[in-house]
Amino acid sequence: MHLAILTFDGFNELDSLIALGILHRAATPTWRVSIASPTATVTSMNGVVLHSSATLEEAAAADAVIVGSGVRTREIAANRSILDALPLDPSRQLIGAQCSGALLLAKMGLLDDIPACTDLTTKPWVVEAGVNVLDQPFYADGNVATAGGCLASQYLAAWLIARLVDIDAAKAALHYVAPVGEKDLYVERAIANITPYLR
Repeated sequence: MHLAILTFDGFNELDSLIALGILHRAATPTWRVSIASPTATVTSMNGVVLHSSATLEEAAAADAVIVGSGVRTREIAANRSILDALPLDPSRQLIGAQCSGALLLAKMGLLDDIPACTDLTTKPWVVEAGVNVLDQPFYADGNVATAGGCLASQYLAAWLIARLVDIDAAKAALHYVAPVGEKDLYVERAIANITPYLR
């Protein structure tokens, strides 16, 4: 089972790494959770350098893909060669987009007739791409999910775990990372956000 987090130069650390950490809490020996990039290394919006552990081609074949966010997403959305290297397919993959990752899904035609969540900065561009943007942190339709706001990445990770394993595994992964003294409340809120979209 391969879960890939698409991460490009200018990426938002919270968007990619929170999901990476939570997914690893549920990972089994048969899971591979990777940072997938078009280059061997990528540099975040704040100067953090990550080494890629998967190519775009590997991500395109993954069982689940999270399309990360960053300050250069509009450039990436206009780069046909990158989009063409990512023939994502919700009939065979779970696909999630974090914040401005929704713009990439829109440009790939994966949000046709599907509303989406995104961050406030990206919202006008996603609307311009013809997508109805919701005022909520998480939404899923079938195998396609979107999350808006950096800390909504927890919902995207929990949704993937619930879909790939079960709701108890999602609860356990969230409980592990939740703040001490707030764990039950934290898990309850996260699960309430994803439960309507589990099927």
